[in-house]
Amino acid sequence: MKIAVIGSGNVGGALAQRFVGAGHTVLVGAQFPLSNKSVELAQKIGEDRFTSVESAVKQCDVIILSVPAEAASEVAASLGNTEGKIIIDTMNIVLGKGPAGFINTADAILANTITRDVVKCFNTTGFENMLNPIYHGEGIDMFVAGNSEKGKSVATQLAKDIGFGTVHDLGGNEQFFLIEQLANVWINQAIFRNAGRDIALKFIRK
Repeated sequence: MKIAVIGSGNVGGALAQRFVGAGHTVLVGAQFPLSNKSVELAQKIGEDRFTSVESAVKQCDVIILSVPAEAASEVAASLGNTEGKIIIDTMNIVLGKGPAGFINTADAILANTITRDVVKCFNTTGFENMLNPIYHGEGIDMFVAGNSEKGKSVATQLAKDIGFGTVHDLGGNEQFFLIEQLANVWINQAIFRNAGRDIALKFIRK
């Protein structure tokens, strides 16, 4: 797949590395001169993968949005023509910090882009688990939500490509808020309750 990663922080950087490792074509949309985090990522995946946000979006079919949640509306509006493209939202509103007027980031994206193929995925665990999602020989679970079956299919495939196990479909756009709350469960335990970031979510069956 041709994937544009918008955001070179912990999550965007981890996903970019993993997608490159899985054999996908990856471009990172960034501002120039590159930030320190972008420079660090460029040293790992190659500076030739960096271009402007609009150029990355234009050349790719799948867009990964991984910027601070407060910037979701602004960044979505800056993507240019997203017609026919899939946007995967990896962001979460934490401690009330999110796009003004929205209770989740995916709705903010939908309000500021043409494409209706917007899904949430890769938002329910820490970047360390994206770099290595294997626990005791098994891939941990990932979760996806959104109306777009096309988008969910692509997100599911990408999750499995980088080592995640079962990808659970939580439902349509009405579950955007729910999947962010699932993320907040992990954040609460890993960070605020000091359980550590080496924990993961997995459904098990008798």
